[in-house]
Amino acid sequence: MSSISRTVALAATLTIAPFAANTQALAQSPEEFWRGKQIDYIVPTSPGGDYDLRSRLMARHFPRLLPGNPNVVVRNMPGGLGIAAANYLAKAAPRDGSVLHTIFQNMPTLQAIGAKEVQFDVREFGWIGNTTNSPNVINSWHTTGITKIEDLFTKELVVGAPGAASTSAIYPQAMNQILGTKFKVVTGYPGGNDVNLAMERGEVGGRGSNSWHSWKANHPHWLAEKKIFILVQVALERAPDLKDVPLMHELAKNDEDREVLKFMSSDMGISRAVVTTPGVPAERLAAFRTAFNTMMKDPEFMAEADKLKMDISPSTGQQAQAVAESMLKAPPKVIERARVLIGGK
Repeated sequence: MSSISRTVALAATLTIAPFAANTQALAQSPEEFWRGKQIDYIVPTSPGGDYDLRSRLMARHFPRLLPGNPNVVVRNMPGGLGIAAANYLAKAAPRDGSVLHTIFQNMPTLQAIGAKEVQFDVREFGWIGNTTNSPNVINSWHTTGITKIEDLFTKELVVGAPGAASTSAIYPQAMNQILGTKFKVVTGYPGGNDVNLAMERGEVGGRGSNSWHSWKANHPHWLAEKKIFILVQVALERAPDLKDVPLMHELAKNDEDREVLKFMSSDMGISRAVVTTPGVPAERLAAFRTAFNTMMKDPEFMAEADKLKMDISPSTGQQAQAVAESMLKAPPKVIERARVLIGGK
C-alpha cells in the first residue's frame, strides 16, 4: 500500500462526528442548528502556508456572519496531498453543515483522470465560494542564473515538490514531456514552506508550483530583491501584474498540446475554494453561501486580509461548482492525455 493510500485510509477512520445526522437535526433551520454548535474547518495542509492562513482568516470572521453564530475551529488534516481530507469529507464527516473544508484545487483533475486513491465526487460537495483566482507560478532561485522560461530548454533546473502527485511535480513534468523543458523534480518535502527553506539552503534551485499571491504576501522581499524569478504562470489568463510572464499553455506548439495544458490549468477558478460535505440541507448550504458572499465584502474581513497582504478576488459557490464540474466534462482524449502525463497518481 502506498503512503498516500495509508494516509487516506487512516483519515477515513478519524470521524469527528457521526456520519449521518439525525432527522430532527436535519429539520432545524440554519439558526436553530448552528446556535451553540461548533463547525470543524478542515485544512488539507500542515499549519502555515496560504491554504492554512487563508482558512484561519475565514474561520475568524465566518461565525459572526452565519445564522446562530457557531464557533468555527480549524483542524489540520494533511496527507495524501489533499486527497485524505477530501475523502474524509465525502466518506466520514457528518452531512449536516458542521464541517467546512478548503479543498485542494487539483481534486477535480485527480478525479477526472481516475486516481486510485480518490473516493470522492467533487460534483457532490456543497461548493460555498472561492476566495482567489491568483495563478500558480513556477520560479527559480537567483543563484541558478535561470531567469526566464527559455533558459529551461538548454539548462536543467532542480525544483522541489511536496509529493509526486502535487502540482509542484505535475506541472514541471508535464512541461518536460510536452514542451521539452529540463526540469528535475525532487519530491518528498513535507510542505511548500519546506521547499522554500530548501531553496535558501541551495538544496533545490526553484519551486515547482506556488500561488503567485502567496509569494507576494509571504515573501515580498524575495521579489523586491530579485531572489526569485517567475518563469511561467499556470492559469487561463495572465495575471495583471505578470503580463510579461507566459502562461504554460501558451508555450504549446500545437492545438492538441495546448488543450491538455489548458485542462491542467483550468482549476485556477477554484484556487482556494471552500466546500462542505455532500448531502447538507439546501437551506444550510444557501446560508453558507450567503455568509461567504457577505464576508467577501465585509469591512472587518477585508481590513484583516489587507493587513495580511492576502489577495481576495472571489467567486461564488455556483461559479466554483461550475468550474469543478466542467473539468469532468473535458473531452476524453484530453483527460486520457492528462492521465498519462500525471501518471495516474
